[in-house]
Amino acid sequence: MAKNTSDEQFKNVISHAKEYGFVFQSSEIYDGLSAVYDYGQLGAELKNNIKTYWWKAMVQMHENIVGIDSAIFMHPKVWKASGHVDGFNDPMIDNKDSKKRYRADQLLEDKITRYEKDGKTDKAAKLQSDMDDALKAEDLAMLKTLIEQHEIACPVSGTKNWTEVRQFNLMFSTQFGAMAEGSEEVYLRPETAQGIFVNFLNVQKSGRMKIPFGIAQIGKAFRNEVIARQFIMRMREFEQMEMQFFVRPGEDQKWFTYWKEARLQWHAALGTSPEKYRFHDHAKLAHYANAATDIEFEFPFGFKEVEGIHSRTDFDLSQHQEFSGKKMQYFDNDLNEEGKPYGNYIPYVIETSIGLDRMFLLTLINAFEEQDLSDGEKQDSRTLLRLHPCLAPIKVAIFPLTKKDGLPEKAREIMNNLKFDFNCMYEEKDAIGKRYRRQDAIGTPFCVTVDHQTLEDDTVTIRHRDTMEQQRVEIKHLDELIASKTSWKTLLRK
Repeated sequence: MAKNTSDEQFKNVISHAKEYGFVFQSSEIYDGLSAVYDYGQLGAELKNNIKTYWWKAMVQMHENIVGIDSAIFMHPKVWKASGHVDGFNDPMIDNKDSKKRYRADQLLEDKITRYEKDGKTDKAAKLQSDMDDALKAEDLAMLKTLIEQHEIACPVSGTKNWTEVRQFNLMFSTQFGAMAEGSEEVYLRPETAQGIFVNFLNVQKSGRMKIPFGIAQIGKAFRNEVIARQFIMRMREFEQMEMQFFVRPGEDQKWFTYWKEARLQWHAALGTSPEKYRFHDHAKLAHYANAATDIEFEFPFGFKEVEGIHSRTDFDLSQHQEFSGKKMQYFDNDLNEEGKPYGNYIPYVIETSIGLDRMFLLTLINAFEEQDLSDGEKQDSRTLLRLHPCLAPIKVAIFPLTKKDGLPEKAREIMNNLKFDFNCMYEEKDAIGKRYRRQDAIGTPFCVTVDHQTLEDDTVTIRHRDTMEQQRVEIKHLDELIASKTSWKTLLRK
């Protein structure tokens, strides 16, 4: 029963996102483009507010972290050095009856989830271990054997008539150059991190940065996901917020622990229940890492990764040094001051990487609430987005009680004063109760109503979204009241 409730909640969030202008299917009038979405007028605002929160927390609040914006197109050798050309593959399998293609590891993960829900924890643990071993060894035959052993059927055809498992490269490629005969193959970047690594020396020297220091970036990335699902959870065009923190070799575990805790605090400051988050420490590590953990959030479809914190050693800078022929070493002056010999070394890297689209989805799901406000025989309800005021797309809505008697003019005057500091919305259509409900549904924390008393004493009614409490305040205090709740300080000081 709980599963159906969660499924229904997720469907309602998706429907709400479209109805109120948060997320649309890309190219919808042409029947859409699979796993590609557009952010609508309110979605763009919410997304920008999430980015602002991350950027302020990461760059503005740290003296030793700076931000860059690297290009999407990069030299093809970058992706050879990073390992993406040879190793950025997903294991795919086709069902011969439905002609549908699936990621073999996702089929197995779904089976693990079903085992766990059925209380078969031993089976789930054994399958997880076997799958991890097969993936680490890149044993495609073993993945198919596991699918067969656990009798996994195609979700569409219901049959178990599978092809062999094959590797599928996820990078989009295109031709770079004005003339076809002189063009070269380049890739749309599958991650933003490499733009940071190749600019390590530029930023370090031009910014006179001293170890430890970080470089942050927000940007688009592209992966040709064969299996894209769960709305904006997994897309072919998505956005990442990443920070690479460069440290001395030997101090990497200290900083890994620091950033692990710091990033969880960033999430918790939004007011999400701590039970909704958990760390998933990686037992099996990538060849370049010596520690890795995921921050997972409990979505309606289970705990899924939202952010990764990885200790990447010196792999990335060493690879680019080898492939480019340019030295990526750092001359550490401070070592001599500490009684140690001067040293040139390639820094180790601690990475924090958060999927912006997943964070957007998390925020919507966490804020979405359907409330029954019925009182006795009077039936009433409302749909509410309980967004943190800093993230809310619209901070304040201004309503004239009626469309006459000078109330619209006074309401416009108030809005014209407030809009310099806050994203505002003006509404005069429908009864005041309906206008409140519309603002509740898009997460607006404050509604200001201008009535006839306003014309007499310059006071208005301000209504608070979460409690529906109404209070009478002087117009001259509106700016201060709203700012006290929507200031970034309310988040950044936590």
